[in-house]
Amino acid sequence: MTSIKASPTWRSRLGLSILLLITLIVDQWTKYLARMNFGFPGGEPDYFKVKHVIGEWLQFRLIYNTGAAFGMKPQQFLPFLNPTLFYVLFSTVAIGFLTILYRKLPREDLWQKAGITLILSGAFGNLIDRLRFQKVTDFIDVGIPGMPTRWPTFNIADSCVCVGVAMILLSSWMPRKRAPQAAGETPETNP
Repeated sequence: MTSIKASPTWRSRLGLSILLLITLIVDQWTKYLARMNFGFPGGEPDYFKVKHVIGEWLQFRLIYNTGAAFGMKPQQFLPFLNPTLFYVLFSTVAIGFLTILYRKLPREDLWQKAGITLILSGAFGNLIDRLRFQKVTDFIDVGIPGMPTRWPTFNIADSCVCVGVAMILLSSWMPRKRAPQAAGETPETNP
């Protein structure tokens, strides 16, 4: 009986698939908990119900975002397009673009692939909310005590997108391993 050895490519794909699945499940589970614990039975948020996790620095508060990231409302610029349809189309195009980008990356570029995987997880997580509720469930509220404004309320999917973008940007500064050159080749003859 022969044993099948998993290739590095197969293992990295499996690991990234697990990363996508776990972050998507955590996102949906935490949004469900926020809706159950910080909303009225009719589904609307109880804006006065706040759970202080680390004082004023970090607290949980249920907010429904009918706009885009940071509360932006692109439907103000495209009033003829249904907002839910706009976000579904935008998310679908973004997911398609990220999938193509992911496939074009070299297989050893795991840092960028992990970043794209996190962005995809966040896009899928918020797309699920848009399709189910026509709005996104946000509940993480951070701020600096004494400051007049707080950071816009967000969720795990939003965090995945931000971390994924940061990973992609940071990977551009990381040194790359160069393939060994064949004997007699100079850098000018080997593009």
